[in-house]
Amino acid sequence: MVKTIWAVACSAMGVVVILVTVSGCATAPKRSNVPTPPVDSTSAQGPRAAASSVPGPALAVDPAAPLVSTHASVAPPSSAKSISTPAPGPPGTHAAVSDSRYRIGAEDVLHISVWENKELTLDVVVRPDGKISVPLIQDVPAEGLTAAELADVIHQRLLGFVKEPQVSVIVTQVNAPKVFIVGNVTKPGPYPLRSDMSVLQALSLAGGFTQFASPRSIKLVRGAGNKQEVRKINYYKLLGDDGEGNYLLKPGDTIVVP
Repeated sequence: MVKTIWAVACSAMGVVVILVTVSGCATAPKRSNVPTPPVDSTSAQGPRAAASSVPGPALAVDPAAPLVSTHASVAPPSSAKSISTPAPGPPGTHAAVSDSRYRIGAEDVLHISVWENKELTLDVVVRPDGKISVPLIQDVPAEGLTAAELADVIHQRLLGFVKEPQVSVIVTQVNAPKVFIVGNVTKPGPYPLRSDMSVLQALSLAGGFTQFASPRSIKLVRGAGNKQEVRKINYYKLLGDDGEGNYLLKPGDTIVVP
């Protein structure tokens, strides 16, 4: 019977082939007794479906929009400048005083130190002659100098004994009476009152006038409050034979140069 069917198929090959092909697609195959394994929908859909199965928020992408990274960015560091602590080292030649313009006077107490030289670190009192005593360099004039100027003098004198001396001068106690010179002078500030100091001498200590000064309108202010006394001084008369207005100064006097 198989042969007969085969012979009939051979006699009408073209038609039978077409019919067999059509009937083969429409006819369901016989079920096998072997169980069919479950089909993984992820693998069936391909790599694109596998990628979409990862849980997460859906992102709507506009093709016309510019490319923007969706990665979390790290906040930039603060723009504030960092404060660095310098490595310890020897201090420079300097003066540590509250008023750098202050000029040392007799009886003032000074603290002098030289870096890494304990034998040159000492506290001294300015003598009535305006000098101090420092080991190795003996007497050093201090009166009338600022602490910075005195530190520089000591530095220069120690060069023959100490390699690159680093000197610090601190005025720890002010005992000398002072006068004050303010206004249009080269070096305004407080000055130690020396014995029998006059207005002309004080002005010379202040380095003279600036180009904006009015030498004919100088004032000497003495006292305070209701007891304040103001005297007018013409600088050019100070230079005259009689020295008009060249008063002797007292503690606390203020010379004003407009």
